[in-house]
Amino acid sequence: MDQTPPAATTSEAPRGIFSARVDEKGRLKLPAALKEYVAGFGEGKVFITSLDRRLARLYPISVWRSNEKVFDDFEDPEAAEDVAFNANDLGADCVMDEQGRVLVPQELRRELALENQPVWLEVYKGPVNIYSKEIYDERKRRASVNLPEKLSALKKKGLK
Repeated sequence: MDQTPPAATTSEAPRGIFSARVDEKGRLKLPAALKEYVAGFGEGKVFITSLDRRLARLYPISVWRSNEKVFDDFEDPEAAEDVAFNANDLGADCVMDEQGRVLVPQELRRELALENQPVWLEVYKGPVNIYSKEIYDERKRRASVNLPEKLSALKKKGLK
């Protein structure tokens, strides 16, 4: 499911992985580059959820709306309903405040162990991935497996 941001954005997705923290009240303060990126969609509203009950994601609302269209048109309505159910069960709409803070839904914080914890943030194809320590470490290990072979294959396709 491609979640490429709509062309209406005024900011380019920032590159890199950013560290942040979900505070004791459940607020996540976005680093300046991510705050600008989300604001670039022209809406302060976001949807924060998890599709797989492992990785949290912050969606600019226009990106989430495109996901809802995918759910509506998907050839397996039961699968679409189940993924949408999980997203709604753990997710909630939120408005980013002037300081770039968003409230991570309580059930999502609890299930993914994000309460009062450090997190790592990365934009990938539209949404902002929110990694817990466990998932971030797991992701780093996976990215390192067979790395020389992966790099060689990409170089053959033109990676510089």
